[in-house]
Amino acid sequence: MAGPRRDTRGIVEPRELFARVRFRRREPAPALRPYLEHYWLIDWDLSEPYASHVVPHPSVNVVFQRYGDEAPWGEVAGIGLGLFTQKLEGRGRVCGVQFRPGGFRPFAPERQVSDWTGKRVPVADVLAGADPETVRGILGREGVPEGEPPETEREGEREGEGEDARVAALDAFLLGLEPAADPQAVRAMELVDLVRTDRTIRRVTDLAAAGGVSARSLQRLFAAYVGVGPKWVILRYRIHEALERAESVEAARGVGEGAGAVALDWAALAAELGYSDQAHLVRDFTATVGVPPTAYARPAPA
Repeated sequence: MAGPRRDTRGIVEPRELFARVRFRRREPAPALRPYLEHYWLIDWDLSEPYASHVVPHPSVNVVFQRYGDEAPWGEVAGIGLGLFTQKLEGRGRVCGVQFRPGGFRPFAPERQVSDWTGKRVPVADVLAGADPETVRGILGREGVPEGEPPETEREGEREGEGEDARVAALDAFLLGLEPAADPQAVRAMELVDLVRTDRTIRRVTDLAAAGGVSARSLQRLFAAYVGVGPKWVILRYRIHEALERAESVEAARGVGEGAGAVALDWAALAAELGYSDQAHLVRDFTATVGVPPTAYARPAPA
């Protein structure tokens, strides 16, 4: 990997979210990069509640969190099959680990990754060493969330030091698990990357042919190492692409003179993403995001 992703794929209305929280992606230690997409850190201090929505990636996440005065805790979040909604209010902090699709199994080799799909399990039930002291160390100091404007230069330095310390604590925790080398995990990660980057992969048979395996072997590999089937991964990446395109069009409408004329050709996008027609894209988008694509990419007010 060249570094953490910079796109907003999967985040519903990212501009609304980023206006309310401080969101960062950070790179893990070099030895962890083959397995991890990135760390993601969120801090907030809200005067009114806000509900965030995410169309999950085909990735397992390990999430450490603290909300207000509640005791901090951590959990393993298997791949979410539907839209994930989280209500944020008051002050809080989340330190998350997004694994590459296929990258979690080496840290918990005893179980198939599909065993965690659709579930959120206390981290200590899955990963060794996730005791309360470790969780508190990962979440850092309590009090004002890092990310509020520092009043002095030294406060700004401490804020950065605190974030670096959280990343270092995540590194130490995961490195301590000593993930075992697993060629099958590498193979699964390579195949999912192929789905993500190669637009010609539109069906399971396309992926099986590109990988030189049978469709049945592909299904078994994905159940054991990814957590969902290859067809689900192909469809999910289609929706991520459509969601980001819709968001970019909505953003473009507010930029420059005449921007209100910007529109997304949904029929052309459906064909580009491998759908047989626009209706199938609309159906999948609506079922996943909760609103039709034309309603999501709504026109700017006159």
